[in-house]
Amino acid sequence: MHREIANLTTVEALERLAPLPGCLLLDSAKQMVDSSQQPLGRYSFLMADPFETVVEAVGGTSPLSTIDKLLERCKVSTIAGLPPMQGGVAGLFSYDLNRSLETLPSPAHDEFQMPAIVAGAYDVVIAWDHLANKTWIISQGFPESETIARERRATQRADYFEQLLLATVPTRDTTTKKQIPTVDVAQQFSLNHPSLDRLTSNFSKSQYIDTVQKCIDYIVAGDVFQINLAQRLLHPAETDSLSLYRRLRNCNPAPFGGYFDLSSISNTDAQIVSASPERFVSVRNRIVETRPIKGTRRRTGRPMLDIRARDRLLGSEKDRAENTMIVDLMRNDLSRVCTDDSIHVDQLCELETYQSVLHLVSAVTGELQPSASLCDLFAAVFPGGSITGAPKIRAMEIISELEPSTRGAYCGSLGYLGFDGSADSNILIRTITASQGWWQIPVGGGVVVQSDPEAEYEETWTKAASMMRALKETSQPANSKD
Repeated sequence: MHREIANLTTVEALERLAPLPGCLLLDSAKQMVDSSQQPLGRYSFLMADPFETVVEAVGGTSPLSTIDKLLERCKVSTIAGLPPMQGGVAGLFSYDLNRSLETLPSPAHDEFQMPAIVAGAYDVVIAWDHLANKTWIISQGFPESETIARERRATQRADYFEQLLLATVPTRDTTTKKQIPTVDVAQQFSLNHPSLDRLTSNFSKSQYIDTVQKCIDYIVAGDVFQINLAQRLLHPAETDSLSLYRRLRNCNPAPFGGYFDLSSISNTDAQIVSASPERFVSVRNRIVETRPIKGTRRRTGRPMLDIRARDRLLGSEKDRAENTMIVDLMRNDLSRVCTDDSIHVDQLCELETYQSVLHLVSAVTGELQPSASLCDLFAAVFPGGSITGAPKIRAMEIISELEPSTRGAYCGSLGYLGFDGSADSNILIRTITASQGWWQIPVGGGVVVQSDPEAEYEETWTKAASMMRALKETSQPANSKD
């Protein structure tokens, strides 16, 4: 069953449902259009209290089998006229799921022990259509299978969630709350940040620059064409994760953002706080789309400087080469599960503008084979090529060798696989993982043979800018609106 409800903002609704287990918001805080004027960021989805959970450890042999069975057991038809997520399995697919899908070495350190998958099977979804300015509760009645019992549960659950959404929320304490980290981390290097004196990195500046050169050496030797290298910034947590999400959302509204509390449905004390601009894969009516980002320039807010940055990005052979390599990689990945001759590049190296940066974005589409499931698709394309490099497997091997610590949520995916066969997911960049008293803020970029190591290091700070602003504002109240 479904019904239209009062149009609360996504943040207002999140605050009301945050105490429930497995609270997950897939948030389109920025609505925009692509190069063909199709809307991006049209829908947002809020879920909580799943009827079943899926937690898979890194290195498992069949990490997606439980999800595949759940989707088959709870298969439904799409309800026309409603937003596309109408119940399904949703949550985190960490970057380190790659070690369950391919034979890869482990990085030297894994301090936070993030599982490969933490997801819930959600029978109730709060769904926003920002273009139509409407909000619905969609309730499927699972895990009941008998018709009358399902209908009864669907109505009861919709009533319960609507009551929670309409309840008055007490004023939240937004003062700074310093937390004591509860896990020791591997070697970190102090950074001379102007306003975050406790910010550290798992690379010193000279080490990162030297490691970029090692990537270039691998490329010259013929191992790979491109490697995505990242440094992990750390800062002690200073406020609750929901407040941090509100601030990040204000600093950097994005079409594929999200918030996910893993702590109540797994043994992982963590929340994901994301303002991602990048779609990983979506599925609508068996049509798959992926939107890789490669190519970044900093925005200053000064029109003439930003115009020059735009022109330099659009004219950069290096950035275009990076993007085109990943487009080819994604075409190859999709060919494993899409029908012959259905794969098209619908957008190549088009400029998209965000709060702090300019990006080059491409789009690749294909039609899913009749026999291919959503989990088959995920297994074929995960993780996204834009955050590994090409060829993918060799690039991931080199990442494991050169990066000191596991990536965890970073460069994984937050998203949903719907009971009706729809899906959407992001790539977890511009993402903070709050865990055991720490904020993890990894940032990276693609290295190619033309890369300048010093410029690659500076690019990581361009990408970190909005997250640094969110951290600096932790002692100030944050007001959010859609």
